[in-house]
Amino acid sequence: MSPIKTTSYKQLDIDFLIEELTLSEKISLLAGKDFWHTVPIPRLGIPSIRVSDGPNGVRGTKFFNSIPSNCFPCGTGLAATFNKELLVEAGELMGKEAKMKGASVILGPTCNIVRSPLGGRSFESYSEDPLLSGIAASSIVKGIQNEKVVACLKHFVCNDQEDERKAVDTLLTDRAFREIYLKPFQIAIRDVNPKALMTSYNKINGEHVSQNKAILQDILRKEFKYDGAVMSDWFGTYSTKEALDAGLNLEMPGPTRFRQLVQAVHAVQANQISEEVIDDNVRYVLKLVNEGLKAEIPDDVIESANEDPAAGELLRKVGDESIVLLKNENNILPLSKTAIKGQEKIAVIGPNAKAAQDSGGGSASLAARYKITPWEGIKNKIQEGNNTVSLQYTLGAFLDRNLPDVGDVLIDEEGEKGINARFYKHPPGYKGDRLLLANYKLNTSKVFLSDFKSDKLETNDILFYADFTGTFIPDETAEYEFGASCLGTAQVFVDDVLIADNKTKQTKGDAFFLGMGTREERGSVQLEKGKSYNVRVEFGTAPTYTLEGGPVEAGGVYFGIRIKSTPEVEIKKAVELSKSVDKVIVVAGLSKEWESEGFDRPDMDIPGFTNQLIEEIVKVNPNVIVVNQSGSPVALPWLDKVPALVHAWYGGNELGNTIADVLFGDYNPSGKLSMTFPKRIQDSPSYINFGSTNGQVWYGEDVFVGYRYFEKVDLKPLFPFGYGLSYTTFELDNLVVESFDGSIDIQLQVTNTGKVAGAEVVQIYIEQENPSINRPVKELKDFGKINLAPGESGLIKISISIKEATSYWNGLKKQWQSDKDDYKVLVGTSSDDIKLEGKFSTSKTFNWVGV
Repeated sequence: MSPIKTTSYKQLDIDFLIEELTLSEKISLLAGKDFWHTVPIPRLGIPSIRVSDGPNGVRGTKFFNSIPSNCFPCGTGLAATFNKELLVEAGELMGKEAKMKGASVILGPTCNIVRSPLGGRSFESYSEDPLLSGIAASSIVKGIQNEKVVACLKHFVCNDQEDERKAVDTLLTDRAFREIYLKPFQIAIRDVNPKALMTSYNKINGEHVSQNKAILQDILRKEFKYDGAVMSDWFGTYSTKEALDAGLNLEMPGPTRFRQLVQAVHAVQANQISEEVIDDNVRYVLKLVNEGLKAEIPDDVIESANEDPAAGELLRKVGDESIVLLKNENNILPLSKTAIKGQEKIAVIGPNAKAAQDSGGGSASLAARYKITPWEGIKNKIQEGNNTVSLQYTLGAFLDRNLPDVGDVLIDEEGEKGINARFYKHPPGYKGDRLLLANYKLNTSKVFLSDFKSDKLETNDILFYADFTGTFIPDETAEYEFGASCLGTAQVFVDDVLIADNKTKQTKGDAFFLGMGTREERGSVQLEKGKSYNVRVEFGTAPTYTLEGGPVEAGGVYFGIRIKSTPEVEIKKAVELSKSVDKVIVVAGLSKEWESEGFDRPDMDIPGFTNQLIEEIVKVNPNVIVVNQSGSPVALPWLDKVPALVHAWYGGNELGNTIADVLFGDYNPSGKLSMTFPKRIQDSPSYINFGSTNGQVWYGEDVFVGYRYFEKVDLKPLFPFGYGLSYTTFELDNLVVESFDGSIDIQLQVTNTGKVAGAEVVQIYIEQENPSINRPVKELKDFGKINLAPGESGLIKISISIKEATSYWNGLKKQWQSDKDDYKVLVGTSSDDIKLEGKFSTSKTFNWVGV
């Protein structure tokens, strides 16, 4: 789909248009035209503009066979850089890529709170801390809008779990709402004014946010003075009159469900909905169109991938800075690319070693333009040396919920990696011409057909068939599993023999992020190393589904291949290999199958047998380095037994290179945890109040989220907020704190006292000495990052407004309040490592509202 043609990028005269538009035309503007576009009014020169998913990168308008994109590190990884300027650069790259996809609006960033390690979309947000979340979001928005592309900040507000996300009623105090959950949005609106805002799915204290007048009008419009457009999350509109009255300007996606022409016109004519309300909502939609026109996207743009090497360089820099070194006993890291004496042997083991965990799942995921696995990144580093270091690999443990994607395993008809896909009107065995609809080469075996099109199909015809074929050449002689899950029906054949049947026997499962598909059905067959086998998957779309409650779209199919083994066999192989090498790198963690939009994690454990794998390896080799990839905390029961732990998040395209950069010291790690890692899920402040109970969730921890809770109850976490090690050391001194003209000016000196260059993140926390209410021990109020050569010193200067540094929400007065009191300025390198302390005082108590 292409945007409606425009003849000019000239700004629309909104007042004139509101006078000229008919009531029917006005109503048509208040919902999307389709999944990705606004409605045009050609009669008056109002064009359609395009939006695109964008938290991890800009996908474009297609799920099926989409144009590849550059994938950024996940949100919690971006925040871990603590680098405002770098995040602006990342936002600028997102803006550039949006224009290459013809999108003038990016649906992101996401700045909800990481309230619990179990939140399905925690990876997509930034932090447990509202200030870090707000600054990270502001930096990304600033970069996007520097490119004249609209940033749509989401999800406003309290969209902090996936359990019953469209129905759950979030119950919380006004103070927690203001100080924790609204605060990131307030900061972004104050500092960079995002031109669009997306409402959340959930209710707050009994009312869906998308129709909550107190939130959208009283707070957002009147108090925050927000003047951008407000759109729903996809299918997150629940009413007609209430949502319009509240100021939900744009229902997405289209075509509308709640703003149908006949019904809406009737409501206006019956004085149920005021025409002034219609005009007000239209005004904001037209403002959004005007903002979109500023991107000057050409008419009939053809989506394209950004293959500029500079994009990969920036992604690698962002990924390098996101990685957090959590443990490094006896300086086992960094590793050397060359052995000093003889030859050094390194084993690379683990389910994520040869998998590219670029992002979490759901709408944040996309078809990455390329991916570097940790194995590839490490192997490339070793090849830079003098070949005195050798690498060996074994799997060690399985991670996949379903059999892995084989888009880069199968060989297509041209002898290259890939899958041939042929779509037909009629099923296999049809007596006659099956009528070929389309022929594609795919790079993935996870096929979602919601936007498949063919001019040989009637409009809205979703019944068709596909054959997916490729050649499989096994690496070793063994029994192999083949399997498929689907929205429709599917059968997997190897050399024309049926191996896996998801057609004649289907069981309800959770395939696809909508959770509407079948369970994966598997079968196995013995195969010989080096021999070629023809793999064919025969698929029928949703109308062929044999279970109740089938989807209304074309559906899709996921299929995969894996050597058949047991955990015991794989662990035994890993242990034997570990005995024969000098060091072991275990690459573990989660994947988008376990951390995704659509569901929350059941616990903090790494699934499967990864923990047992590490426990057994450390028994035979003490030199174990674990690289964990996850967007939020996981349990680490073996932590005391391994000398090194690196947290690498979901790292985008360059994930393998960035992991290798840190492991081998080509980049000195400078990332800091954007959330607290508890020792166990029971220690999480939201533990007893997470997930929906009879349609409700109570935010019982109130303002004590993350480190605020751990410090208040004096509970030691596994790793504190803001924590991260380096290969060098830093000294902080010469703190100067001065307050005047409504601000606190802070200055200190940072010195690199080690032997290698590095960067340190200096964190500024404020503590009230005599609080009149129950407050956190201290709260993050700003931070700065400085790069220093060995022996070099530099100054960090930070200015913070007194009202932001000292205020809390007074629920009785319904205003922010700053107390007359003495305050401590606590300067450190993590929330529990305070190096310097200063003081300032305020001379009066005052209240305020706004941003």
